[in-house]
Amino acid sequence: MAAGKGTRMKSSRPKVLHRLAGRALVSHVVDTVSRLEVRGIVLVTGHGADQVEAHLGPRTAANQALAYARQEPQLGTGHAVQQAQPLLADDGITLVLNGDVPLISEATLSNLLSECGGTRLALLTVDMPDPTGYGRIVREGDAVQAIVEHKDANDAQRAIREIYTGVMAAPTRLLKGWLARLDNRNAQGEYYLTDVVKLARADGQSVVALKTADRLEVEGVNSPVQLAALERALQWRQAEALMDQGVRLADPARLDVRGSLDCGADVEIDVGCVFEGHVSLGEGVRVGAHCVIANARIESGAVIHPFTHIDGEKAGATVGAGALVGPFARLRPGAQLGAEVHIGNFVEVKNSTLAAGAKANHLAYLGDATVGERVNYGAGSITANYDGANKHRTVIEADVHVGSNCVLVAPVTLGAGGTVGGGSTITKSTPPGALSVARGKQVSIANWQRPQKQKKG
Repeated sequence: MAAGKGTRMKSSRPKVLHRLAGRALVSHVVDTVSRLEVRGIVLVTGHGADQVEAHLGPRTAANQALAYARQEPQLGTGHAVQQAQPLLADDGITLVLNGDVPLISEATLSNLLSECGGTRLALLTVDMPDPTGYGRIVREGDAVQAIVEHKDANDAQRAIREIYTGVMAAPTRLLKGWLARLDNRNAQGEYYLTDVVKLARADGQSVVALKTADRLEVEGVNSPVQLAALERALQWRQAEALMDQGVRLADPARLDVRGSLDCGADVEIDVGCVFEGHVSLGEGVRVGAHCVIANARIESGAVIHPFTHIDGEKAGATVGAGALVGPFARLRPGAQLGAEVHIGNFVEVKNSTLAAGAKANHLAYLGDATVGERVNYGAGSITANYDGANKHRTVIEADVHVGSNCVLVAPVTLGAGGTVGGGSTITKSTPPGALSVARGKQVSIANWQRPQKQKKG
């Protein structure tokens, strides 16, 4: 269910599209469900439906087809599931989840489906220290008798700490019958999905509850404060998992993993680092403070100095074994650095390959370039790769030395072992082993007088 407005978020964005660990809340839920290899997934949308449906598209990351049902207007949780009912096959189990409860686990859902077994209504519950606002589980012995919404509960029922999490599994054929009998005679004037419990009991059907001990996986998001708290709880949990693997974190409270992070042995990560998409850190990699790394592979022994930004996007970025990058460097999509490459402060690399031992130590740009082994690329030098309409490639062969403040106007090839004098603008390919200088002749005028400011009258 993903139809709610989320008024307390105080945002024009639909609540389920707010991000946790770099992904929309609803994406977490959909991706988890898709790993169960279910027959189909139906998303009930309402507020901001066009945005939600456009964000998710027709399929999940696991290539599971998505179907959509609109809930307009929103008349409660029971009404929401009623909208999905025509898309549900009678011979299956319907698993009901909320799009704003992002950390529900695959294992818990599998256990809930087993409890249902295709024959009975199964509820996921949890004990809450403060159950205010949640539907209470009313039991007679071990059997579930009812779920009572907070607004409709009496004092004795409000004292119950076991609450319904919003997750249930039910035989679809039975669920459809219960949905048809829902009414809105309650304090809110809404159709409560929780009323299916009393309908199941009235039909003589058993209702079971699976209680999870992990409150984090059933935490919902209704406000920016709750979203921030869940973000920090999730990040702490991820930091603990990394440290259990042997990763050294300077401060586990100052780490953000917004995707997947795979680490080899003896990896060290300083404070304030953000990892997005898929990032792989090889054995002995060190990442300095306040780096942002996305969709990249950092091979063994490489050092990423502080304040470096690496974003491989779809093309990916690679930093070779023993390479040094930063501080304040930027690697863009298609940056492929070989072993022992040095990329220094304020150097930007985009769609370029640097072979082993190449160096660009400061204040330089390499775009659409192929750089050979042991090249030294001077400060202030750039590849002029764009002519206003098309991109062109620069090839710098092995052992070339490019002086400071040079402009290499692509397409151009610098022959192996050549040297380019500082300040040159190279527009033609250079032969191997040559010194190439392309700049105006220096002229000195003796006793030159600078212009003087005129005195104001």
